Amino acid sequence: MNNLLVSTNPLNNEEIGSVIKSSSTDISDVVAKAKEAQIGWAALDVKERKSLVDSAYQNLETMSDDLIQLISLEMGKDHRRASYEVMGVIQSASYLTSEVMESIRSTPKGRGVEIQYRPLGVVGVISPWNYPLAMANNLIIPALIAGNTVVLKPSEVTPLVADNFVKLLSEVLPSNVINIVHGDEEAGKALVQSDINMIAFTGSVNAGKDIMKSASSSLHRLVMELGGNDPMIVLHDADVQAAARFAVASSFENAGQMCTSTERVYVHESVYDIFIKRVVEIASQYKVGAWNESRVNIGPLASQQQHKHVLKHLADAAEKGAKFELGASSYSAPFIQPTVISNITNDMLIENDETFGPVVAIAKFNSVEEAIARANNSVYGLGAVVFGHRDAKKVANEMEAGMVSVNGGVGSGDAPWVGAKQSGFGFHGGIEGHRQFTQVRVMSV
Repeated sequence: MNNLLVSTNPLNNEEIGSVIKSSSTDISDVVAKAKEAQIGWAALDVKERKSLVDSAYQNLETMSDDLIQLISLEMGKDHRRASYEVMGVIQSASYLTSEVMESIRSTPKGRGVEIQYRPLGVVGVISPWNYPLAMANNLIIPALIAGNTVVLKPSEVTPLVADNFVKLLSEVLPSNVINIVHGDEEAGKALVQSDINMIAFTGSVNAGKDIMKSASSSLHRLVMELGGNDPMIVLHDADVQAAARFAVASSFENAGQMCTSTERVYVHESVYDIFIKRVVEIASQYKVGAWNESRVNIGPLASQQQHKHVLKHLADAAEKGAKFELGASSYSAPFIQPTVISNITNDMLIENDETFGPVVAIAKFNSVEEAIARANNSVYGLGAVVFGHRDAKKVANEMEAGMVSVNGGVGSGDAPWVGAKQSGFGFHGGIEGHRQFTQVRVMSV
């Protein structure tokens, strides 16, 4: 049937299940119901909303094994990482709701004046496929606790995970507080153009630009995380073994399908050869396979489209002189084997665009200024990492990214998740990010 959105296993293209596509009329009806439900939801005390949301997330535990398996089947994630995603969402919910509760409490700001953080109305959440539960969750919780209702439009690549997620939450939450619609970019466009109050989106830069255009006619509030092409700089005095371990782990995490994956590594000439040797040794230990095979580190890419995208980058790099230290420029779908390439240059796709595959791409530098210039020569600015000692923090301060780290990964539990340049428009996470899901009101008495 044409009105069915069929979900397939990326490992073998077998059908897993299907959901009904939402028409523009369906989406308008869902938004109308969410708008009506929002009145009663906003009328609840914030502690009552927190209690209900906490209970709803505890309800996920009853079906956690099913959600884990569904993530593995639907987007190819190995069982261990799928388990981390599901259990992380369940276990972090209470912490997140408490953090949000603090952020929307009226706060005295001088005699007779207070700042209030009030609901916006209906929040449309458009979530990606690479972390189908966690990415949606990080936008849904602050929206709900702030007193908004939510309409989720998940990626068409992973509709079943999201559908089950919303059904389980809906068993506890009041009717129409959390809702779901399904479809491709046309469904997303219909949601953006509907009678909502805000769009919270995680996805590509091009999709974000389209959302901004569609949202402009009604001036909907926007919070968008728009991907990255994260650089890593390895200085002359870095712990080479630690830097190599991080480069491989970050580049290969979730088969490289992570917005803060390390996409390009710039290494000082004095440690370049030994760094490459260590990276190849570590990368060679990774095992590719199906989610239910033992000791698998890298599963299939989530879609044929994504597989072709990675191959395009690898072929371009090979054509322009990159050296393949491990792996090759072409692989049969649905896998990309662990790949390490060196001698990347700034005219290659792999240096300029987001690859989103298990590839460590390395270049040599002579001066720190050269490394910083190449790292910053990008429209993206989500994360950046520096490994080194004496000047590492100084170099990190020169990086043009929303999240920068020295000798480790970016981001922390209570800090905003924020991108610079075209990697972000607004931000979420932490008290500051949660407040973006509210309307600020100044009350003077």
